[in-house]
Amino acid sequence: MAISKTSRKLPPIEVKGSATQPLGMSPAQFLRDYWQKRPLLIRNAFPDFKAPLEPDDLAGLACEPAALARLIVHDEKRDRWHVNSGPLSEDDFSRTPESNWTLLVQDVDKWDVDVAALLDRFGFLPSWRVDDVMISYAEPGGGVGAHVDQYDVFLLQGLGQRHWAISDDPMAPKGFRHDIELKQLAQFESTHEWLLETGDMLYLPPGIPHDGVAFGGPCMTYSIGMRAPSQAELTGDLADFIAEHLPEELRYADPDLKPAKAIGEIDRAVIERIKYALPFAAALDDDMLRDWFGRFITRYRNAQFPAIPDKPLADGALAKQLDAGAQLLRHPWSRLAWSQRRKGCTLFANGQAYNATPGMAEQLCAQRSLDTAGRKIDHIEFALLLALVNDGHLLLRKSRRR
Repeated sequence: MAISKTSRKLPPIEVKGSATQPLGMSPAQFLRDYWQKRPLLIRNAFPDFKAPLEPDDLAGLACEPAALARLIVHDEKRDRWHVNSGPLSEDDFSRTPESNWTLLVQDVDKWDVDVAALLDRFGFLPSWRVDDVMISYAEPGGGVGAHVDQYDVFLLQGLGQRHWAISDDPMAPKGFRHDIELKQLAQFESTHEWLLETGDMLYLPPGIPHDGVAFGGPCMTYSIGMRAPSQAELTGDLADFIAEHLPEELRYADPDLKPAKAIGEIDRAVIERIKYALPFAAALDDDMLRDWFGRFITRYRNAQFPAIPDKPLADGALAKQLDAGAQLLRHPWSRLAWSQRRKGCTLFANGQAYNATPGMAEQLCAQRSLDTAGRKIDHIEFALLLALVNDGHLLLRKSRRR
């Protein structure tokens, strides 16, 4: 009887490696069962491993002006973390305590040929996927706290012992602490814990919470990290590349334009023209396109921006002025547009977005002065007017009534 995918037994999370199989299996099996899917601890991945770099050499490298280094000290009693970014000096190391500190140096493979040779063991991966070898040296208790990496990483134990705790719970919280400059997790509960010896290696796919702490004595860990650009980086760079190669005469066009039904609205026809002009935008959500285009087109070719008032206007003061018949004048440098979302409406002003009602948004786009006398204003509209006044897009002209 065939076994369904949902009931298939998970592969083991711990295996034993060897000189001929540092992954404890063939590269093809590793890529099929673990790569970007599941953590794996490989005991004895590098048998009889001899560290290619001594701790003193790493400290010396951290003092080089071009080195990317950080010295991290943890005050365990007060749970405070101090980060000293390189280049470091001998005085920085002389002030370190006897425990609870770690030194991180990135791109060590660019400085040392023996460290770079470690990458030969990862030739089953595309070479452009490999980023660098980072080495961490730590005294007992040293580490960087529980955190998450957004890329694949192989953690090779090069000297001493390190205690690793990870969580492969897909529902594990991943919020960060805001009281320290390290991107540490605010909450962390492990599902697996191991003590790694020299030559052991831990593979972690992206997004796995983990915490490594030096145990018993001095510890060195070699982190082979992968390049994993974010979608934002890919999109931004591709957009810049495309922009450089497009001729100036190719522009947004609307030969099918019909008389506007609502002044200032970015309607459905606009979104369709954007998708035609930018084929890769067709895959984006319409609301996202509206939000981007509204911000873009109200910034486009704007030479000046309204000045923000010296003192923000309180809501009570605005209500009093409007009750007294004050007019709201649109600043001459304010460029407005609006769009209807699935739920609600957005007004755009010089690249900023505001929650609005369709009636108020259209009126602001259609008129350079707004008289609210006799008009019922709901809480969304009042909040919009207050924000536009305090951002300089609307100017108050007091009533001349006596």
